Amino acid sequence: MERRVLIVGLGIAGMASAISLKKNGWTPIIVERAPERRTGGYFIGLNDVGKDAARKLGIMEHIHVRTPEDSQNWHLTADGSRVRVAGFADQPTKPATLLRGDIEEALWQSVQEDVEIRFGTSPVSIEDLGNAAVVRLQTHDGETTDEQFDLVIGADGMRSTVRKLVFGPHDKFMHPLGTIICAYQLGGAVETFRQRDGIILNEGKRSLWIFPLQDHTPTALFTYRTDDVDAQFKKTPVEVLREVYKGMDTSGVVDEALRDLEHAKDYLFDSVNLVHMPEWSKGRVVMVGDSAWCLTLYSGMGANAALLGGYELGQALAAAGDDLKAALASYETRLRPIIKKNRRLVKLKAQLFVPSNGFFYVLRRLVLRFGGRRLAKLSQQHKAPA
Repeated sequence: MERRVLIVGLGIAGMASAISLKKNGWTPIIVERAPERRTGGYFIGLNDVGKDAARKLGIMEHIHVRTPEDSQNWHLTADGSRVRVAGFADQPTKPATLLRGDIEEALWQSVQEDVEIRFGTSPVSIEDLGNAAVVRLQTHDGETTDEQFDLVIGADGMRSTVRKLVFGPHDKFMHPLGTIICAYQLGGAVETFRQRDGIILNEGKRSLWIFPLQDHTPTALFTYRTDDVDAQFKKTPVEVLREVYKGMDTSGVVDEALRDLEHAKDYLFDSVNLVHMPEWSKGRVVMVGDSAWCLTLYSGMGANAALLGGYELGQALAAAGDDLKAALASYETRLRPIIKKNRRLVKLKAQLFVPSNGFFYVLRRLVLRFGGRRLAKLSQQHKAPA
């Protein structure tokens, strides 16, 4: 008997869930509110957790990795000096670096021919009848249809429509960190730097990170702390950032990055929020990815946890057979420990991206510069004649 599952959201978590469930006998249908598939995106890291999930999903070999070769990362001081520091890819875990869209492209190759996908469509109501869930779907032109599914998966991001319809309002689950991010692709290499060079600027409670990629222009991440999150959305992102970063940089890197933002086709400008749900499922509805546990961009785990969540959900459903309640409980049991572990680290990692006070500013500088000196020493050893 056919088991139909509605997946809301065509992101990493949604497509990973579709692949995993289809391999285990389900018939997935994905709805996406956007009129077409989004491409590109900002810099992310793929660690061992994500790589392992990608292999099990059968997409790892299709993911375009862009970890730069011979890359150096520089901290720009207030007087314009450059200090060698450790970069994102220099972590002991050696994450692969790439664009978010690179993972989505690999997933897309696996779903586009085998899974029904409806663009410009969103759920407006979800009713659990016990033996099935009835979802009212609405297209952008206002047409609605009621359809029945054996399972509904909310994979529609931090401000999930599915979560709001079934579990409650956003403020019940979203926990703000009091920070703003703006991430996007630059138009080219930063002047006076190589394209494979990373750049870090920080002053007070505001930072700019330039992440290098091997065969692509770098990506930028502006991130700063604020006591009034709502006020940050009353002007355009460029206007807000020009005000926040005014007077920070004498080398011209900030101005150059903001000029590129003015012409960026795609960017993310948003507040940073953790999502914490006591339970990820209710009846025939289950959440996966950022809609269930958003760990924020600071964690470096967003894409990795999304891949893992989609894979594990399919595995749990396959192992439990027709016992949906047991399957969803098993899914939570498998995922909760790793999500909890990484959630505990988010606020500390946020301090590395954008310190909240002088103590963390100094700590961050020491961590980055110690890593930079270690890398420089290893580089010299590597170049030394045998």
